[in-house]
Amino acid sequence: MEFNGVTGTVYTVCKWILKIAYVNILWILFTLTGIVILGIMPATVGLFAVIRKWNLKEIDTPIFQTFFDSYKKEFIKSNIIGFFMTVIGLVLYLDLKFIFYIGGTAQYIMSIPFFIIAVFYLITFLYLFPVYVHFDLKFLQYFKNALYIGTLNLPVTFVMLILLILFCIILLSIPGLLPFFSISVFSIILMWGASISFRKIDRKQENLSKHH
Repeated sequence: MEFNGVTGTVYTVCKWILKIAYVNILWILFTLTGIVILGIMPATVGLFAVIRKWNLKEIDTPIFQTFFDSYKKEFIKSNIIGFFMTVIGLVLYLDLKFIFYIGGTAQYIMSIPFFIIAVFYLITFLYLFPVYVHFDLKFLQYFKNALYIGTLNLPVTFVMLILLILFCIILLSIPGLLPFFSISVFSIILMWGASISFRKIDRKQENLSKHH
C-alpha cells in the first residue's frame, strides 16, 4: 500500500520513528543479554551497523538480522576495544583528580597537556564506532583512523558535539524518551557526521591522485 502527499509523509515519518525506537530497544535488550559489561560494546556495534546501512540508503535492510549478525561477529573484538577505551578513560579520570588535588602553578602546567589528550580522546570516541563499522582495519588502526578523521574535520566534529549536547538537554527535559530515543539518536548523529567526514577525505584523496 502506497500513500501520497501529506499522508505519505506522515506515514514515512512514523515508520522511521518506529525503526529508531526499535533499534534502541534492541540495543537495551542485547546490552542486558551480555550482562551490560560484556553486552554494551557489541550491542553498540550492532546498532551502528544498522544505521550505517540506513546511511547508505539501504533502508530495507533487515534490522534484527543485521544487528544480531554484527553482535555475534564482533562480540570479542568490540569488547577488547571497549576495554582499551575504558582503561584510557579511567587513567584520564585519575589524572584529572590528581591535577585538582595538587593545586598551585603545577595544576595549570599539567592542565594544558591533559586538556589536549582529553580532546584527542573525545574525538577518537566520537568517531570510533562509525570507523569500526565502516572500515575493516587492524586493532590500533581503528583508534588512529578515528582520531585522524575527526581531527582533520574539526568543523564537522564540533557540529556533532553540539548536536549531542542539545539532544542530551532534550533527554534531560523529557526522560521518558530514554528507552526509545537515546543511544539510537546519538548513533544517528555520530554516523551522519562521520559519513560527511568520510566523503570529504575520499574527495581529497581523489583530488590528490588526479594531480599525481
